[in-house]
Amino acid sequence: MANLVYKRVSTDQQSTARQNLVLAEAGIEDPVVFEEDPGTPSRRHPLQRPKFGELLTYARPGDTVHISEMFRLVRGTGHILDVLDVLHRDQVALRIHDRAFSAMDRTARHPRTGELLSTVKFMANSNATSSAS
Repeated sequence: MANLVYKRVSTDQQSTARQNLVLAEAGIEDPVVFEEDPGTPSRRHPLQRPKFGELLTYARPGDTVHISEMFRLVRGTGHILDVLDVLHRDQVALRIHDRAFSAMDRTARHPRTGELLSTVKFMANSNATSSAS
């Protein structure tokens, strides 16, 4: 099972230093890193970003995607729910390493119905809303 790390900055004036610190503190073993080119628009749907697409192609069932903060991947609720659906379909977990509820499996589904857990939906809405502000 691979540990896939996704990093993104919005402009070439920004750095991944904070993301690197958060992810290093998480102690991720043998990470495979996918980093978007600086300036990849944050408003672009994550499923349409080149490096995130490569990550999804590389990912196998049982792998985990690690990001430092929710807003490095998504800016809105619709986007995170789309990403969670794809990760669930592919049996890939998502771990967010900074902010509240960072240890929660964001792809968790109800064992009988297969629906995204309401706590995950709530956290996706809360984090996407606070990240956009």
